[in-house]
Amino acid sequence: MQSIIHYFENIGPIWAAFLATLFTWGVTAFGASFVFIFKKMNRAIFDGMLGFTGGVMVAASIWSLIIPAIEIGEGKKLKEYAALSGISENEVVLGLADKFSFLFPVIIGFALGGLFIYGIDKVMPHLHINFKDTETEGVKTDWHRTTLLTLAITLHNIPEGLAIGVMFGGVAAGIDGVTTAGAIALALGIGIQNFPEGIAVAMPMRRQGLSRWKSFNYGQLSALVEPFAAVLGAWAVYTFTPILPYSLAFAAGAMMYVVVEEVIPETQRDKYTDLATLGFMVGFVVMMSLDVALS
Repeated sequence: MQSIIHYFENIGPIWAAFLATLFTWGVTAFGASFVFIFKKMNRAIFDGMLGFTGGVMVAASIWSLIIPAIEIGEGKKLKEYAALSGISENEVVLGLADKFSFLFPVIIGFALGGLFIYGIDKVMPHLHINFKDTETEGVKTDWHRTTLLTLAITLHNIPEGLAIGVMFGGVAAGIDGVTTAGAIALALGIGIQNFPEGIAVAMPMRRQGLSRWKSFNYGQLSALVEPFAAVLGAWAVYTFTPILPYSLAFAAGAMMYVVVEEVIPETQRDKYTDLATLGFMVGFVVMMSLDVALS
């Protein structure tokens, strides 16, 4: 693991974010590849994996994104942030004098992240996993169910890629407390939860009569947005360092919105809600452990 951390420390943030999200895309493709072996998956297992996905996303939002954003705002890394922002340390102290002022970047970023996904959710046509064709969201369209399912998972993956990019951008900007190990832990966690997302797209398409190859392609295509979002996030934070706490919270807000509005409802459509809840708890513990162990 140390050799991997060392490697990522010695390449640029954009390249690091790109490589990390190539990994997360690869795990999605691996999940989608199961369509070559199976035509369908046990619903109980599937709901449990979706719950696991939600747990990983919530834990990543808290441990990898919100807590570092709060620490920066609290002034624990005051000297570094003041120097990189071009603001005197005294000015930063005065700005943090009010007990709650350090939370402003987190609150604003979190709200904007949620509103960003809300806006996309209302505009982009998509269909949630386990939902009926009549429950399509976004603007009205006659697009095929396969396209709508792919777009739904793509919506999941935008904040995930953004979060990884923001972390690597923060590392390159030199903000103490945002570490390469933490960014790698986030990529590992998101990669693990991308596995069921690949299955979630490919399996329903195979059941509808698409060939194995087409089903696989739709499944893996849903994660291709992650490298683009990651590169954008890394570039933005590395170029405009003062936006780091806002960006961390933005990614967290976007991920939280996806979990509450999409992932959790998708697990509550059948009789396996308890299994989905247990999967959520396991996912939360796994991501929390990765972040604490590697950071």
